Amino acid sequence: MNLAAETNENLASISNVLIYSSMAIYLLAFFAHIAEWVLGSRSKVGRTAAALTGKAPARAAAPAAGSVAVLDKPQVVTRAPAGSRDVPDGPGAAGGTEKGDLYGRVAISLTALAFLIEAAGVASRAMSVQRAPWGNMYEFSITFSTVLVAVYLVFLAARKNVRWAGLPLVTTVLLDLGIATKWLYTDSDQLVPALDSYWLWIHVSTAIFCGAVFYLGAVGTLLYLFRDSYEAKLAAGRKPGIFATSVLERLPSAATLDKFSYRVNAAVFPLWTFTIIAGAIWAGDAWGRYWGWDPKEVWSFITWVAYACYLHARATAGWKGRKAAYLALFAFGCWLFNYYGVNIFINGKHSYAGV
Repeated sequence: MNLAAETNENLASISNVLIYSSMAIYLLAFFAHIAEWVLGSRSKVGRTAAALTGKAPARAAAPAAGSVAVLDKPQVVTRAPAGSRDVPDGPGAAGGTEKGDLYGRVAISLTALAFLIEAAGVASRAMSVQRAPWGNMYEFSITFSTVLVAVYLVFLAARKNVRWAGLPLVTTVLLDLGIATKWLYTDSDQLVPALDSYWLWIHVSTAIFCGAVFYLGAVGTLLYLFRDSYEAKLAAGRKPGIFATSVLERLPSAATLDKFSYRVNAAVFPLWTFTIIAGAIWAGDAWGRYWGWDPKEVWSFITWVAYACYLHARATAGWKGRKAAYLALFAFGCWLFNYYGVNIFINGKHSYAGV
């Protein structure tokens, strides 16, 4: 074995160690997020009920002479579109308590540390093959989870209210890495000639980034459906169950979650359009035709159509709310099937990328 081959093999081994190390730290972050939700106290359901029913909160008694007045923390109310509810955002997973917030910060710190280690593992994999680290399903998976966490951390750094996504995100990353290392692992190898192109950097990288943003939009949409049902029960005077009063009340309002999901999906949709166009150009260079109804091409287009329908429906009065949310989840389901199902269960020209 020559020196270059030995070096590449060592880099591949280092990459594997780093990926497994990141999984261990993500697991610690998962438990820290659990502690944040469990130990964080419940917020007052009455604040949400008052906002839904329009009742004004009781006035505090006038302070006695010489005493210090204590002011209540002002409510943060999300103004929903006309005809919908005006509901305050929940206090977050920590429930407004210092102990819960501490575990939440620990979870974010561990997530950031695991991200750095996983990113180093992806970089080591790239150096071991001296190409973009997404030439097969294993490499795509570890890169996808890295980019997913990076997008989440960028939102946090920009002071966006997305801490509610921490637990589902870390859970998903652990599942993604577990599947990748257990069933999708492929030894480092060079690409077939058709994939050895600069379009690999452009087309696949944008697909990975779009998937990461679509994921956050899907989580927001799913939680919107739960939160909307919770708010509807309060508005109807019914008492929500234990799960709703202990978990859902701490989430942002349904209007906030709906707005977040719509904005991230709308923002990344043009990039998904570019991804499909870039793939068609690459197909023209590699196979001599821009479109051949390959399963991967078909499902990429189906995903595009589904998100286009969602964005159109979201802008149409009769389809706002839950109907549009179901369509958004269907669109992400199409992306997810294109990610796993097409590569694993359907044979096509993209199958040579390896599982």
